[in-house]
Amino acid sequence: MEIFLSFLSVVFAVLAAGYFTVFLFRNLLEPFYILVFNRPIFVHFYPFPKHPDPAHVALLNNEFNFYRNLTPRRKGYFRHRVATFMVHYRFVGAGGLTVTDEMKVRIAAVSVMLTFGMRRYLYRVFSRIIIYPDVFPSRSDDNFHKGEFNPAAKAIVFSWKHFLEGLQHDSDNLNLGLHEFAHALHFDSLRKQRRGSSAAIYKDGFNNILVYLGKPSNRQQLIDAGYLREYAYTNQHEFVAVVLEYFFETPDEFRQRLPELHEIVKRMINFRD
Repeated sequence: MEIFLSFLSVVFAVLAAGYFTVFLFRNLLEPFYILVFNRPIFVHFYPFPKHPDPAHVALLNNEFNFYRNLTPRRKGYFRHRVATFMVHYRFVGAGGLTVTDEMKVRIAAVSVMLTFGMRRYLYRVFSRIIIYPDVFPSRSDDNFHKGEFNPAAKAIVFSWKHFLEGLQHDSDNLNLGLHEFAHALHFDSLRKQRRGSSAAIYKDGFNNILVYLGKPSNRQQLIDAGYLREYAYTNQHEFVAVVLEYFFETPDEFRQRLPELHEIVKRMINFRD
């Protein structure tokens, strides 16, 4: 009996020490680090990494410049996140469409690309990804949409035709997948319940965007540059979604024409060149 009680005491002590360490890290050490350096202490840590099917890896190599340009180690991180994303969400075909694994890989890869600088890359604001063959009737109005993020239904919806067009033309600053995932990321990161390094850095970046837009000289620079499409100026949410499309589609031009805004966005999603 004494041996058993001693064992329990050791287990309790180890658990208590572990909990205390995590508490210090999450509530003191990392917040201070973020305050000083504006980035998390670490982003990627996967003790048991997942490995996609070789055919899926080939698809990533063939279709995603972002993936091809990563180092071998970071490619492994990317593959793990894609494989995790694919099993974490429910993919639903609609309008007669049958969802394939290749569709899932492409959708997952776009999301992983957007959130690759964030430790928490899985969204809590949707659980289903609904895919139509083409434009679809929206629940929010009487119009046909190419894509939408619906937090009430906990769903992201895509027209597969237009999702693919966003991948096939990767420098026209029109990427449906990036746009809708950007809406989900924005909504998720600004929730009051959302804590952690990724949300804190994103919120700070978004506040910096608001400060940037609040300066008349910057607004005039945006107009004079003629770079962002008109839809960006619909509201703050659309501005962020459109800006993130441009950030990934034409990064060099973005950096050259709007350097201050580019740097804000880069820090907001903790992007690493």
